[in-house]
Amino acid sequence: MHRLALTCRAAVLILLFLPFGVSDDRLVPGKPLSPGSTIISDGGAFALGFFSPNNSTSTLAKLYLGIWYNDIPELTVVWVANRETPVINNSSSSPVLSLTNTSNLVLSKGDGSGRVLWTTANKAAAPGSSTPVAVLLNTGNLVIRSSNGTMLWQSFDHNTDTFLPGMKLGLKYNTRDGGERFVSWKGPGDPSPGRFSYGVDPITFLQMFLWDGKRPVLRSAPWTGYLVMTDGRYQQANANTEIVIYLAVVDNNKEIYVTYSVSDGAPHTRYVLTYSGEYQIQSWNKRLLAWEIFGKWPSLGCSLYGYCGSYGYCDETTTPASTCKCLDGFEPASKEEWRSGKFSKGCRRKEQLSGCSDGFLALTGMKPPDKFILVGGGKSTFAECAVECNRNCSCVAYAHANLSSGGSGGNVTTCLVWAGELIDTGKFSAEIGSNTLYLRVADLDVAHVKRTKSNAARIALPVLATVLVLLCITFAWLKFKGKSEKWRKRKRNSLDELHEGNPPHDHEFPFVRFEEIAIATHNFCETCKIGHGGFGNVYKGTLGGQEVAIKRLSRDSQQGTKEFSNEVILIAKLQHRNLVQLLGCCADQDEKLLIYEYMPNKSLDATLFDDSRKLLLDWLTRFNIIKGIARGLLYLHQDSRLTIIHRDLKAGNVLLDAEMKPKIADFGMARIFGDNQQNANTQRVVGTYGYMALEYAMEGLFSTKSDVYSFGVLLLEVVTGIRRNSNSQTMGFPSLIVYAWNMWKEGRAEELPDPSIMDACSLDEVALCIHVALLCVEENPDDRPLMSNVVFVLENGSNTLPAPNRPAYFARRRIEMEQIREDIQTSGNSFTLTEIEGH
Repeated sequence: MHRLALTCRAAVLILLFLPFGVSDDRLVPGKPLSPGSTIISDGGAFALGFFSPNNSTSTLAKLYLGIWYNDIPELTVVWVANRETPVINNSSSSPVLSLTNTSNLVLSKGDGSGRVLWTTANKAAAPGSSTPVAVLLNTGNLVIRSSNGTMLWQSFDHNTDTFLPGMKLGLKYNTRDGGERFVSWKGPGDPSPGRFSYGVDPITFLQMFLWDGKRPVLRSAPWTGYLVMTDGRYQQANANTEIVIYLAVVDNNKEIYVTYSVSDGAPHTRYVLTYSGEYQIQSWNKRLLAWEIFGKWPSLGCSLYGYCGSYGYCDETTTPASTCKCLDGFEPASKEEWRSGKFSKGCRRKEQLSGCSDGFLALTGMKPPDKFILVGGGKSTFAECAVECNRNCSCVAYAHANLSSGGSGGNVTTCLVWAGELIDTGKFSAEIGSNTLYLRVADLDVAHVKRTKSNAARIALPVLATVLVLLCITFAWLKFKGKSEKWRKRKRNSLDELHEGNPPHDHEFPFVRFEEIAIATHNFCETCKIGHGGFGNVYKGTLGGQEVAIKRLSRDSQQGTKEFSNEVILIAKLQHRNLVQLLGCCADQDEKLLIYEYMPNKSLDATLFDDSRKLLLDWLTRFNIIKGIARGLLYLHQDSRLTIIHRDLKAGNVLLDAEMKPKIADFGMARIFGDNQQNANTQRVVGTYGYMALEYAMEGLFSTKSDVYSFGVLLLEVVTGIRRNSNSQTMGFPSLIVYAWNMWKEGRAEELPDPSIMDACSLDEVALCIHVALLCVEENPDDRPLMSNVVFVLENGSNTLPAPNRPAYFARRRIEMEQIREDIQTSGNSFTLTEIEGH
């Protein structure tokens, strides 16, 4: 869903009737609340009482019952009861709030008429069944409880304009009443319901809307199945306070809602819908004594609902400003208006569809359009979703998402199809809800592709015929001479075509025919499969009498030709006992395969995080693994002929041989540095969430120090036996890094080692490893040690290491493929690639 954020209205002036007497945190029958008195929450954060907007003390001022922050000087109301029925403040009609024996809060005029201005209308408790109490909690939630503690009513279920931590924003199933919405004030001094509202789409459950009356102003992307994400990480101006906001989606088969919490020690933080229609996120700055706005939506002109017209989309990846563009295969309906900055007429097809014979074009990183139809009952596969759209000639696009992490009903998916105009589409650089949109393109576009292939075939056939003749002559000559060898003198694959600018002319690399690999793996049978991941499968086989692991990239793998050839070129040049050895490769039409030495003890993560296998890793073995990885990384950074940045160092990319010695694997994302090059920048950030250095994830800046950061995270995992992003084992801290840092800071580092090694480990060596790890994950890359220093300290020890500073921690804003892959059991020789994009 969309980022959920907003906060108070600019410069709202509220005059509070200063209390003549202050009660405690509760209201009981027989003791009403009147103007001049307040109820204060137990922690002092919030107050309940009567207030008057417009800075007025007049006897004709309008009074409202509300809740506001009690411990900040600028009075800010977060909840109002009688928004539509204010009462005039005078001696004859002063309002009174009472709690009745029927468990209802009743706001009435105090003129003897008994006129009810507002009530909770709670029917949960029968009269006389118990003695109720109304309590103002320190979260800002006003609750009514029965004598046995049962909650009968809460203000958090009745939103006004402010979204506080712990509140819900969602709707109940089997209802179409619009669900819960936040509704803005009418004006800066008028709490009555205003024009704007924000809430869940009651039709699909899957997206959020900001409305102006009934007209949509802003729409989020449909929910893609995340359960918990970090909406933002903010640093306050003129303060050292850091605020992290955690969003969560709850689906319990009765209702689906979004809620959020903030990091420990954060100041008051809230989302608010202003009377002007901005959805803001604000936090109270104690130094500035003012509300600081961290974000507001709509933030971009072209992100407004339908701004780019039908078949147009808001491209948020462009800089310095986002702009409207037409989907592939479309052009502006009015080029003159488009050039002048008017996009309401949208785009039109360059060529009209001819029917069901049209093909589909995959557009990645897109915000799916509005007005979709949800099909398949939440159980359709991607293939079924594609078939559903293909067989319907009026279907113009489809998208598929796996929501298996999102509900209690098991493996749930969404299949979205569109039969009309595509409206309110966007392209994200990195965003929750981005998806691949499969767009039906005109037959002419498909025919163009066919003609291109046909022309290429006419040119290629004579060339291929000539090549075949030459190959036959060459083969006959080699056979006659008897100089054909199976491995070392095999014909080299033309990697020049696979990787422009990096031809491996300086060495001879074994190229294996696909037929030989198929025989070695019994035609890739299931019994030979020893691993799998997002790239494809890994098989065990025997070639030339040697056991090997064969990595077969699937055709829809994220690792394409560039990554394949990059790994071949790099790893073929590298020789080190702590780097996996690449024995050969194959590139046969669509088939791309890599042949490695076989590692019988699988990958490090398959052993380290498996309760039945982790006993193989005693402390001595773990310490040797740590030092081996460090030596391998030092070789890449300093001792090899090339300076190489791995960019995806993680437990899954460290393999263990028969003696449990580590070997770094998967060089598909690695980059080569020149002799004098210190760092580089990329717009294509790749790697794995939790292992990526902050400057790389956020800015695309990488260097040897970004690998050092990854090593620090990996080192902590080996010592603790805890995954980097485990919430269940880190005492509520958002990551292993934050957890380890806090334990170190509190002098409790001796509690960090894995319990399975506590009895036999060397506390001095463990403490040294934790110290080194925290130095490696420091926020400033210049403060992180070089791998040469790390290896020296691990080998020789040190009593002069500097104290670590606060570590860097990248709170990812979009949880994508990595969450799915965490559920896949990693097995031997499993090479994974996880890509995320920086912000």
